[in-house]
Amino acid sequence: MKILIYQQRIKKRYSLEKLARKTNISKAALNNYETEKRKVNIFQLEDIAKALDCKITDLFDSYWK
Repeated sequence: MKILIYQQRIKKRYSLEKLARKTNISKAALNNYETEKRKVNIFQLEDIAKALDCKITDLFDSYWK
């Protein structure tokens, strides 16, 4: 499953720093989620979706979506 945080963030014209402030997640962690170096948990994904004003399902791409 592909995580689409970067695509949604750019769509909203948010910098990594702005998203970090709104979610209380470090820029380093967000960057790792965007580049898929770390897996994001469902609670953080929910915080990111709220900050980006999108559905949680908009943050991932899946054949089963």
